[in-house]
Amino acid sequence: MATTAIYPGSFDPITMGHIDIATRAAAIFDQVILAVYDTPAKSLIFSTPERVAMAEQAVAGVSNLEVQPYTGLTVDFAQRVGAKVIVRGLRAVSDFEVETQMALMNRRLAPGIEVVCLVTNLQYSFLSASLIKEVIKLGGPAQGLVPDFVAEALRQRFVERGEAAPVPRWLTS
Repeated sequence: MATTAIYPGSFDPITMGHIDIATRAAAIFDQVILAVYDTPAKSLIFSTPERVAMAEQAVAGVSNLEVQPYTGLTVDFAQRVGAKVIVRGLRAVSDFEVETQMALMNRRLAPGIEVVCLVTNLQYSFLSASLIKEVIKLGGPAQGLVPDFVAEALRQRFVERGEAAPVPRWLTS
């Protein structure tokens, strides 16, 4: 019996930490769906189709990993696609507290779906999409934090919104 897992998140933007968790989950489960949540309770930089496209590009080389958008309850989406597992990533103890609450609520809503938490790779343990957005917005380097195409898309979006930091003088002289 094949096991399908979903890895849900806003992925705004997708980071190397997200990619690490997704590819490691794909090594464990028969099929993994990177589930891009349509309407998170946060301010988004990218639209759902943009986030889906970036995620697809980021995981294109993994044959048993696909990307799908979803809306509504995560457990409802999991049931629609036949997933028995929700994969989550843990970076710190504070993540554990939040993930425990979500896992218990999800178990109450859908007792047949298990939550599996993967501890992040040490090199990505400090990463968050919010932190990366701030670094790039302020003109900092993004190498190793997000794929290059994501960094470029972020820089371009901040320019479009008039939020890009000026290039430091020491880089232009």
